[in-house]
Amino acid sequence: HEQLLKMMEERMMDVEQKLRLVKRLLQDKVNQLKEQLAKNTKADAMVKDLYVENAQLLKALEMTEQRQKTAERKNYLLEEKIANLNRIVKNLASPSFN
Repeated sequence: HEQLLKMMEERMMDVEQKLRLVKRLLQDKVNQLKEQLAKNTKADAMVKDLYVENAQLLKALEMTEQRQKTAERKNYLLEEKIANLNRIVKNLASPSFN
């Protein structure tokens, strides 16, 4: 009977030791997952910041492209006016040379 009791105690101690090991492994895993969560949270915030910055840059690009188109139109109109003025000057100058 004592031998059975001693065997049960040894078995109990073995189970307790395995339980402590499992508890330590689980705690390590919990710590690892907490670190990963912190990294993911930080990465998520960075992605959101980049998304906002990208939207702002796209808006700035659109505005710049619109200004460029406007400047090109104005430049074209000015070139036409210059060509017309040159024709007028040439026409005015032609009779005076005759």
